[in-house]
Amino acid sequence: MTSSTAQDLRPRPEDLEPVERASVDELRALQLDRLRWSLRHAYDNVPHYRATFDRAGVHPDDLRDLADLARFPLTSKADLRDSYPYGMFAVPRERIARLHASSGTTGRPTVVGYTREDVRTWARLMARSIRASGGRPGDRVHVAYGYGLFTGGLGAHYGAEELGCTVIPVSGGMTERQVLLIRDLEPDVIMVTPSYMLAIVDEMQRQGIDPRSTSLRVGIFGAEPWTERMRQEIEQRLDIHAVDIYGLSEVIGPGVANECVETKDGLHVWEDHFYPEIIDPLTGEVLPDGEPGELVFTTLTKQAMPVVRYRTRDLTRLLPGTARPMRRMEKITGRTDDMIILRGVNLFPTQIEELILGTPELSAHFQCVLRREGRLDALTVRVERRAEAGPASAAAAGAALAEQVKNTIGVSVTVEVIEPDGVERSMGKMRRIVDNRPRE
Repeated sequence: MTSSTAQDLRPRPEDLEPVERASVDELRALQLDRLRWSLRHAYDNVPHYRATFDRAGVHPDDLRDLADLARFPLTSKADLRDSYPYGMFAVPRERIARLHASSGTTGRPTVVGYTREDVRTWARLMARSIRASGGRPGDRVHVAYGYGLFTGGLGAHYGAEELGCTVIPVSGGMTERQVLLIRDLEPDVIMVTPSYMLAIVDEMQRQGIDPRSTSLRVGIFGAEPWTERMRQEIEQRLDIHAVDIYGLSEVIGPGVANECVETKDGLHVWEDHFYPEIIDPLTGEVLPDGEPGELVFTTLTKQAMPVVRYRTRDLTRLLPGTARPMRRMEKITGRTDDMIILRGVNLFPTQIEELILGTPELSAHFQCVLRREGRLDALTVRVERRAEAGPASAAAAGAALAEQVKNTIGVSVTVEVIEPDGVERSMGKMRRIVDNRPRE
């Protein structure tokens, strides 16, 4: 879709919440007031925060301006796991209205709780995010995020209902049925991971359906890093606006930040509820806006489980607001725990994706497979050829990709071009890295 149609989807000023029209000074004053409350709430009610604040020699009363937050200790996922399951909660059990949890694929899951007011806040923020993406009351919203302990499905569901939309709660999986429901129920908006959206598009084409002929006009994509080239691929194949959403269960779920459809220039952080910082991932030092580093969040209104300076492990930078007064975060370029260090070179799967999507013969379905050769690590990029590309031309494109990786990233990799549907399809977050190295 064109930029002019994005302007058509821009909300009217009267449809925005007052905070979306506030001045930066008004926003900072609100943040300071709410941050003081949140630090006090955490200190008074969560033993972990009382102990870490005391060890660091800081007290909630020490926060006199926003810059003072840097004096408070950081919180990690390990801290949440060590407090499993309910140790980080700040309210009595009977006030918890809902529990969610991370997948726990790398250890114990992190359990998060919500009061009724937290759930209402989350729904309002998701409604704000859908509206910023171009959704409107009365739209039909196809939710293909997973339901259950994962926050994606129910977060999208409650937000769409809050906005006044008709929700189609499909959840993930059963790709043929996804296509059937898109064709028959004619949704306006789809909410799903970008990698699974491409799997749905592939299924449409397998069934002989032109993906550009559907009723969809907006896709809201999150839960995994994705590139501008991925946006172009989705928009071209579906003739929709592809808009980025960001969140994480430890902070609230999806709806922490969202792009505005009229600009698509980074995700506006909903700073009336979440205070962002960028730190050096090695030293923990706070970096100025505009500098790349690790994203850190402090919740400003969360009742059940406030988090103070939570390390997301996501890499980005903060920029001034454009379509909204809130600061923007750039698309996530990767995660500190997804970084591959290959023979001294730092490499992220998104860098590979960018190069693949610039190669017409290769599809967006790929995996980075790590292995050990002697004493050195080696990387094979397994990527599918597009169905319309012949095996010979695809093989040549694979060789060219290996050369591009060497020239642009500075490391040698093996590229293995495989047949369409050769890479496992994910119903949620794509598994980009397969580590076959022996455990030490």
